[in-house]
Amino acid sequence: MEKSIPEKFLDLFTKKSYANIATLMPDGSPLVTPVWCDYDGEHVLINTVIGTMKDKNLQRDPRLSMSIMDPDNPHRYLEIRGQVAERTVEGADAHIDKMAKKYLGIDVYHGQPGQVRVLYKIKPERFQGLDYS
Repeated sequence: MEKSIPEKFLDLFTKKSYANIATLMPDGSPLVTPVWCDYDGEHVLINTVIGTMKDKNLQRDPRLSMSIMDPDNPHRYLEIRGQVAERTVEGADAHIDKMAKKYLGIDVYHGQPGQVRVLYKIKPERFQGLDYS
């Protein structure tokens, strides 16, 4: 089984494509959250604030599913299932600035005072995509 993002969907990570990420709550119910996303050639990268519900959920259960829709064609998307390979604060501030440049056109992301960013590296395990282009 292919373990890296199919080439025909790599452009979704260079566009302003939002991902919807599903994590599992303590009772097993899903929590779906829109996130900015990135891909480093091996891992899907998402960035959040320490202490958010998705952060707590991913620490407790590293499994997740996400879908990324093409902003230019809503009939084209990629679904990824995988697990957290790494959770780190190292590089998280620089990464959120990179994402702010991509999604908002600003150089520095200004979150709430006292927030600590955390970077999640997701190891993709399964893919399913639709491309009606």
